[in-house]
Amino acid sequence: MMTNNYRRCYSGAGQALVLVAGLMIIVGQVAAAPIAGSESAVIKTRIFNDDPDSTVTFGDSYPASIFIQDAVLDGGNGGTTGFANLHNWRFSENDFTAALFNNADSYSYSSDLVISGAGNGEAGLSLSPWWSQDVDGRLNVRSTDGEIAAFGGRLPFFSFTGSFGINYAKGDTINLGVDYKANGLSLLDPATVEYLVSYNGTDYTSGPLNFDEGNPAEGFGSWGALDSAQAGGYMQAFIDIGNPSNLLRAEWGSIAYAPEPASLSLLVLGGLAMVRRRR
Repeated sequence: MMTNNYRRCYSGAGQALVLVAGLMIIVGQVAAAPIAGSESAVIKTRIFNDDPDSTVTFGDSYPASIFIQDAVLDGGNGGTTGFANLHNWRFSENDFTAALFNNADSYSYSSDLVISGAGNGEAGLSLSPWWSQDVDGRLNVRSTDGEIAAFGGRLPFFSFTGSFGINYAKGDTINLGVDYKANGLSLLDPATVEYLVSYNGTDYTSGPLNFDEGNPAEGFGSWGALDSAQAGGYMQAFIDIGNPSNLLRAEWGSIAYAPEPASLSLLVLGGLAMVRRRR
């Protein structure tokens, strides 16, 4: 039986915007994304709960860090069955519920990530669609073979391992970023997403990747991530049947989030420029 448990993370510290002196310039539409990320995140455990007797702990000093740890991952039904436990965290505007991101919003977010522990699994950042807000749409780092790739949900596929030959080693720090721009939400000007990775002193980018049309008849928009998406991070811990020492931990540090006006990556307003922070 699956159980869904929300937890809260707070911080009044840390801003994802850098303020720079400038001139007053307003370009394009000013339809802002949620203010999510400036105050808190929410943590949800046991989305997949194949080992209900495991020990899940977490830390909540957002935005400096969030960690999720799952221990005694030896399987359910007396240690005889199970594939994985899945947990996530989501940006929030109110400390209690996950923020919803609409098709016409533009925003970017990033985080350091460290995967550690005796076990194996996957972790990363997510941009999850309305029909799978807890599971799909991943910028994924896998500990078993080190693959780094984006896939699932509405996200265009891209492999950093396939394109650049890089593989993650458990225990290392890797910086991940997602930059979503709504643009014109049309065939000629679809929304784009850019995946960013910084690893072992080198920066990598997918470049802006176009979204396809999707199914506008469903009523959630088209040519983008669609309405009612959720964003944040996740950890999927693989079960090792009969091994009570199996443990996986994911920690996200220096979490940064920046809402942007639709179709803009830079807005200069009232003499101050607001630019997304990247490490």
